[in-house]
Amino acid sequence: MSVTGITEAAQYLTFKLEDEVFAVWVSSVREILDYTAITKVPRTPDYMRGVINVRGSVVPVVDLRLKFGMTKTEQLVNTCIIVIEIGLDDETTVLGALADSVQEVIELEPAQIEPPPKIGTRLKTEFIKGIGKRENEFIMILDIDKVFSSDELSAIEVVAEEETLSDPSKKEAV
Repeated sequence: MSVTGITEAAQYLTFKLEDEVFAVWVSSVREILDYTAITKVPRTPDYMRGVINVRGSVVPVVDLRLKFGMTKTEQLVNTCIIVIEIGLDDETTVLGALADSVQEVIELEPAQIEPPPKIGTRLKTEFIKGIGKRENEFIMILDIDKVFSSDELSAIEVVAEEETLSDPSKKEAV
C-alpha cells in the first residue's frame, strides 16, 4: 500500500533526531552547515532557537526535536543545521533545522513507503508524508511544508525581517 501523492522513486536526505531517523525531499534542502553560534531572539517560542547569518542572509533556526516534543538539541560533534526551503501560499521561506546528525541521501520507491498511522484525532500527524521502510529501519518522511503552521511560519519570517532591520550588515547583498 503506497502513499497517496508519491508515485515515483524520490531521493531523501535522512537525519537523526534522538534515536529516530527522519527524511525530507532532497529538493527542499539548500545546504547542510556545521553547527554555528545561534543568536537568540527574545520572546520567540522554545523551538525557535534564534538566527544565523548564511552568506549575508538572516536565517531563522528551529529545533525540530523541541517542535516534535523531544528534548532540546545539544551541540555535539555531529550536530548540524539543515537549511531548508519551505513553501506556503506561493511563498518560499528559508529556515535552518537543527539535527543531531545527517545520515545520507537515499532513494525510496513508492512501494517502500507506507501511509502514516492513524492515531486518533488528538495526535496530529499531517506533517508526516509517510513511513519509509529500509532494511530493518523505519524512516519518518516529513512533509516539511506542513511541519509549521502558516502562523508559525509568519512569526519566523517576522523574526528574520526584524533581525535584518536591526542589523543592516545582515541584509542580503544585491
